[in-house]
Amino acid sequence: MSGCRLCPRRCGAVRSAGSVGFCGADGSLRVARAALHFWEEPPISGTRGSGTVFFSHCPLKCIYCQNHEISSGGDGLVISTDRLTDIFFELRAAGAHNINLVSPTQYTDEIIAAVSAAKARGFDLPFVWNTGGYELADTLRRLDGLVDIYLTDFKYMSARLAGAFSAAPDYPAAARAALCEMLRQIPRGQYDADGLMRRGVIVRHLVLPGCTADTKDILDHLADLRGVRLSLMGQFTPQPTCTHPALSREVSAEEYDDVVGYAELLGFTDAFIQERGSASESFIPKFDYTGVLPKGI
Repeated sequence: MSGCRLCPRRCGAVRSAGSVGFCGADGSLRVARAALHFWEEPPISGTRGSGTVFFSHCPLKCIYCQNHEISSGGDGLVISTDRLTDIFFELRAAGAHNINLVSPTQYTDEIIAAVSAAKARGFDLPFVWNTGGYELADTLRRLDGLVDIYLTDFKYMSARLAGAFSAAPDYPAAARAALCEMLRQIPRGQYDADGLMRRGVIVRHLVLPGCTADTKDILDHLADLRGVRLSLMGQFTPQPTCTHPALSREVSAEEYDDVVGYAELLGFTDAFIQERGSASESFIPKFDYTGVLPKGI
């Protein structure tokens, strides 16, 4: 790899020579967990679970991240691309409906190699690119034909909030361009007889306390896009590692009801919303290296 330019940071780190990118990743492939996951949207989790691979590190620096042990702490085990391909088959054998690649961007090259190898061996489950939305369209174009489902965040429309909370004031522009490319590749959703998504784009937005005006700006933007299925999340959980005073509480029922009502006014009729009480650390998996190494090691 020459200087890394996989994400909008374009930090230029020569990771193959041991340099560390802005995301925290070097030239190795690091994974913290590979297991069935039941807390995604219903068309993704289904009844048997999504075969979720949690990658270490992240291009974003969200100060409220629930997965901070791996996103900023870098916890995880180094594996080969061949091992990643084997993990896909092991998750399929465990009953997974799909392969869910969480925070994958910094490992785009390795994932392309592993997915291509799996498909060459007859792998037939959909691949889900589960991303914070901070992507380069050029990087996403390389995934065309390999990724079947984009499960993407749209975190901010405000550059001020994006800078304060994720150290990425360019996030709104990057997320808009990335979503445009996702919808170019997959303009409409496709589902099987059981209602499981086979192809499509789901856009998640996590409502933050005191930030409902920005949420409404995002909903205004998404309402004009065809092919988007909205997931409006109210599960924000204050993290002990986050000291920002604005993020020290959960989203109130009034705040969440307000933005759900606004989405309805805009005409979102096929969206996912969360019941009250979803803000819980029980949704955070244990990053204990489950499924990362072959059995017996």
